Amino acid sequence: MKKLYLLLVLSIVIGCKKDAPKIKPVTVKKPVPAIILTDERTVEIDTAAIGRYKSETLKQFYAASENKTVWGNLKKRTFVLSQFEKSEKLGLEPEDYKFSQLQKFEEKISSLSDTDLATYDILLTYNFEKYLNHLYKGKLDPKKLYGNWDLEEKTFDVNTILVKAFNRNKLDSIVENIQPKAETYKQLLKSLEIINDFPDDKDIPAIEGVVKLNLKDTSKALIAIKKRLLFWKDMSGKDSLTQIYDQKTFEAVKNFQERHGLAADGVIGAGTIKALNYSKEQRRQQIIVNLERWRWFSCEFAENYFIINIANYSLNVIENQDTTLVRNIAVGTNKRKTPVLTSKLRTVVFNPTWTVPPTILKEDVVPAMKRNRNYLAKKNITIYDSSGNVVAPAAWNENKPNRYRYVQSPGYNNSLGLMKIMFPNHYSVYLHDTNHRNIFGRNNRSLSSGCVRVENPLELAQHILDDGGSWPQDRIDTIIASKKTTSVKITKNYALYQWYWTAWSKKNQLLFRADIYDLDADLYSKLRN
Repeated sequence: MKKLYLLLVLSIVIGCKKDAPKIKPVTVKKPVPAIILTDERTVEIDTAAIGRYKSETLKQFYAASENKTVWGNLKKRTFVLSQFEKSEKLGLEPEDYKFSQLQKFEEKISSLSDTDLATYDILLTYNFEKYLNHLYKGKLDPKKLYGNWDLEEKTFDVNTILVKAFNRNKLDSIVENIQPKAETYKQLLKSLEIINDFPDDKDIPAIEGVVKLNLKDTSKALIAIKKRLLFWKDMSGKDSLTQIYDQKTFEAVKNFQERHGLAADGVIGAGTIKALNYSKEQRRQQIIVNLERWRWFSCEFAENYFIINIANYSLNVIENQDTTLVRNIAVGTNKRKTPVLTSKLRTVVFNPTWTVPPTILKEDVVPAMKRNRNYLAKKNITIYDSSGNVVAPAAWNENKPNRYRYVQSPGYNNSLGLMKIMFPNHYSVYLHDTNHRNIFGRNNRSLSSGCVRVENPLELAQHILDDGGSWPQDRIDTIIASKKTTSVKITKNYALYQWYWTAWSKKNQLLFRADIYDLDADLYSKLRN
């Protein structure tokens, strides 16, 4: 009987394992700490008034005060109102937090009815929570704005942080602590302060009718150019505002070009004119949208990481808070944008093959093959059918190009060059060498199909692999000479931050980059709507 009983139990257990539905783990939220109420006037709040805001955090907040008003303390109210009033200094908008309405309540605080006092209290809490959320993770959600921004979600337990600071009378500390710690973010706050001190520039005319100006040229447009250079403080002192492109203006133009990531050659061409024609207000808005972006990005950096600024065409390797390597890069065109993402480096692949992706197949390869069946053969690209058999160019069916794979053999002229660095992402992009190695001398390097091309990539590979001294350069040279595809795991932990920003400051100088993906103006419009 005992054996029969055990068999019966086992059969039930096995049957349950097979048929029982999977139970999703329940995320238990930490309870909000109780709010310590002061001796000032408090009134009961009707929960229906709280419910009208459709905010769970607001409900939880007032549950912690037993649904009583909490902002009876003048010092605390004054602090919150002052934050809203000066939120412009952080690139935010005071009226997003109902500052004018709240100020009117405050002016007649002593004569408010219980109902109005409750309304004022709820508004203070609701808008302060909104303000803190905006400071921590931005006003907008990049995933709802862009299809190619893949950033880690920033979770924020606003109530726990707020109530603890409230109870300890340290509300000022949370405003400081929840903002990004990155130096670029701090530089952007300084940039906003700097640009707000500039005078009005509405009387300076736009620069028109200029194709190219060189040193000693003469043009009427130079008067407006000089006014712009004086306004932005690239040129100092007084100037006679003549129509002659003199040496003083030449040096000022080079300084302006350097601040804007342009070729600092003193030649006034289309790129320089476009940058000069930006108004103070446009630049201020550019700073504000970059503050918003930095609130989307990670709050803390890994110990070792690659940070890419797509708009600056730059890659920096940071190890133990020290910049150990800097590289020029090329990024995707406006049509084939490089995605913004956060990831971790996984593998270096030497002598990679390259499989033609669908977009390039459709837009580049198929039209070229229809014109010339030997197009792929000249590029050392082999066509394979679904069974892995080689397909001769003459047998290629131009009406069904997607039924094949197109693979380029390894080598110096491979589209990926001699190396690629892989990392997990949803866009099938990576860092890689290129067979167009002369592009890194160009100023505009928005040239790729979405991946990031890296200058001198083998040195970069040797740097990140040789953590224990086991990857000297001659070992890499031997692998490259073999022309065999070789994958090597990266043992040292490197995070990858592939981000996008177009403004910052350094030593009180405003720095800007071309908005190569035309994101800034649209983002500012959305921030202010």
